[in-house]
Amino acid sequence: MSESGMSDKAVLSCRNLGKSYEEGPESVVVLSGLQLELHPGERVAIVGSSGSGKSTLLNLLGGLDTPSEGSVWLAGEELSALG
Repeated sequence: MSESGMSDKAVLSCRNLGKSYEEGPESVVVLSGLQLELHPGERVAIVGSSGSGKSTLLNLLGGLDTPSEGSVWLAGEELSALG
């Protein structure tokens, strides 16, 4: 526990997260090798230019989409294992 009384354990994290889409014979990589840990009480902002993968990242972190590689963890459980 930290001095604020909150756990130091990440509540949301991703490890080597990546997402790509097949577009005809080519693969379009949107995210690759992303590492992220969010701890209780933290605030974050996701910023970037149009088409940089912000919505894709939020969809992956929220369990609305499945990653092409890597994993997303919520409260110590891998999202893909939650069904």
